[in-house]
Amino acid sequence: MSDLILIVDDEPDLITPLEFALRREGFGTRSAQSGADALLKATQDPVPDLVLLDLMLPDLPGTEVCRRLKGDPRTAHVPVIMVTARAEEIDRVVGFEVGADDYVVKPFSNRELILRVRAVLRRSRPKEEPAAADSAVFGRLKVDQAAHRVWVDGGEIILTALEFRLLATFLSRRGRAQTRESLLEGVWGMQGSITTRTVDTHVKRLRQKLGEAGNYVHTVRGVGYRFAGSPDEIAEPW
Repeated sequence: MSDLILIVDDEPDLITPLEFALRREGFGTRSAQSGADALLKATQDPVPDLVLLDLMLPDLPGTEVCRRLKGDPRTAHVPVIMVTARAEEIDRVVGFEVGADDYVVKPFSNRELILRVRAVLRRSRPKEEPAAADSAVFGRLKVDQAAHRVWVDGGEIILTALEFRLLATFLSRRGRAQTRESLLEGVWGMQGSITTRTVDTHVKRLRQKLGEAGNYVHTVRGVGYRFAGSPDEIAEPW
């Protein structure tokens, strides 16, 4: 079954050729021209596999649409690529803070965009990993790798696909210092448009969502981050 892409943009002249290009590459498409319509169509069956989201919409900012998608359990796992004419770094940072998985600046080539779509979809797929009994429960934290589910003190925490990959990477490398560059390579695939500041933004969001368990993530000054080697190893408040 082909991947379904939801295109959200208020410019029909952009949607039409993009739909054609995506369908030619084997994707299914669905489109919306407003934030409200996007939120509706994102929850219709089948739920899209990825959302291409413009920042400038007539009713809601794209950042708000992304925030709502990532806050809804039905769509929290769906990766979002923001597509916008705004190229300033602050716009990228805000986009990543609300959960975007990538950021493409207009004008763009359809070929580049489709390559990014494939890369984000590939990264969002669950990886088959051998089960590790000692990694299923870590102190207050319980992680089900196969189901992409996380609990803290028995309560389920909703993470985006990217946040889950970041947590899984930390757990697989626990006890070892991780540079921002190594995390970019392991979690983001070292995309040219992604900066080390993006790592800090996502670590901050992950810590906030994990609550008390967020203290397992230590900041290593001048290096990057380190996940605790044991549940008793709690970081200072961040």
